[in-house]
Amino acid sequence: MERVSAFADDALGELDAVGVVQALRRRDISVSDAVEAAIARVEAVNPALNGLAFEAFDRARGRAALRRPFGGFFDGVPSFLKDNVAVAGMPTMSGTDAWKPRPLADNGDFARAYLATGLVPLGKTALSEFGFSASAEHPRLGAVRNPWNPDYTAGASSSGSGAFVAAGVVPIAHANDGGGSIRIPAACNGLVGLKPSRGRLPLDRDVRQMPVRIVHNGVVTRTVRDTAAFYREVERVTGNPKLPPVGDVTAPGTRRLRIAVCTESIERDASPEVSALTLDTAKLLESLGHRIEVIGNPVPSQFVDDFLLYWSLLAFALVRGGRRTFGPTFDRDRLDNLTRGLEAHAARNLHHLPAAIARLARMRRVTTRLHQQYDVLLMPTLAEVTPRIGHLDPTAPYEQVIERLTDWVAFTPLQNVTGEPAISLPLAQSGSGLPVGMMFSAPLGADALLIELAYELESAQPWQSIVDTSK
Repeated sequence: MERVSAFADDALGELDAVGVVQALRRRDISVSDAVEAAIARVEAVNPALNGLAFEAFDRARGRAALRRPFGGFFDGVPSFLKDNVAVAGMPTMSGTDAWKPRPLADNGDFARAYLATGLVPLGKTALSEFGFSASAEHPRLGAVRNPWNPDYTAGASSSGSGAFVAAGVVPIAHANDGGGSIRIPAACNGLVGLKPSRGRLPLDRDVRQMPVRIVHNGVVTRTVRDTAAFYREVERVTGNPKLPPVGDVTAPGTRRLRIAVCTESIERDASPEVSALTLDTAKLLESLGHRIEVIGNPVPSQFVDDFLLYWSLLAFALVRGGRRTFGPTFDRDRLDNLTRGLEAHAARNLHHLPAAIARLARMRRVTTRLHQQYDVLLMPTLAEVTPRIGHLDPTAPYEQVIERLTDWVAFTPLQNVTGEPAISLPLAQSGSGLPVGMMFSAPLGADALLIELAYELESAQPWQSIVDTSK
């Protein structure tokens, strides 16, 4: 299959978000030019990628036509929010069609901060149902496809955002991550995806009240400088004094790091291909002067069962409280097998939940000890290369889906539990020509360290764009 690219000779060209800002400030293009180009790109590629959950094109055009500054560094740059955060005037359907949509009256806490940076939302992007799966393949809403090859998944849950940014629809889009959902689509689509430290960005009330706050908001981008600029700017809107500031990171760091490398998850090793690519990344780091040590997986085996039970608790709360939360049109029979299977798993194991939550809350003790020895931990983002559409079909029996899901997403949930930052970088490519992500994690609050390392690696081994056919 051919790549699906929205890049065109228009106002956006091949610019990243910072490049669009510069073009707007030079008046090479107008906000209306940028918005119209992005809308045309959505319309060109969405039939193939299926990344659009809700369109707000007229709203974006209206904002662009005001001809006055919106405020914020990204003033006028077109973007999307993921369809599981509250945005005024838009419904929130969370990747399902199990109730009738209704526009919301107010922005949630995250949307207020996101939009204060000046980004102009064109609508909302698609995700897997409630974000539970690492592939968006809804039986009625359809699959979100990978622009590098539409026979393959775009990853999830922030699948639409990942597909659209990689394809060139917009240069930056919101993503969030409760078990890997920023880093997984970043890995599948060849993007930069930083899951920030817990508390770095605001959460909407529903996820803020979780007993273990595993969800983190962020963005996916094509360049490190876009990710760095976003965190700099959103920090000016909603900084957290309990965390070291990210600040204005514009270049690689000079400090040589102690980096642990691990290709073993709790239950399995990464595939031979992914393991080899990870060790190649370790050699690159060593050539740059960093100190490398290969280690075994430090995480207790009980972690998988504990995380799955906590994950299933979220499904239990959503399904059992569906009518109260989503209104009288909620129909649990329209939920997919994965959501219903997780709900049933929680119902059977509720008596184990307090102990599981207590163990998860103690997990940072493990990683704190690890980071006393190492500045950064390198793992593959995913245990296998990106699978084809259908591998994680949510209409298949629950036991099959959950086994395949936990097998593939073996590395990312750890930092959701500990709250530590982790970034996926597109430093490798599979034999089938698809991007392969490498994941770097650091101690709580060390987001700037990861961005500095990302700058260094981007310079040392520039990653391929979908429009680059020379490699």
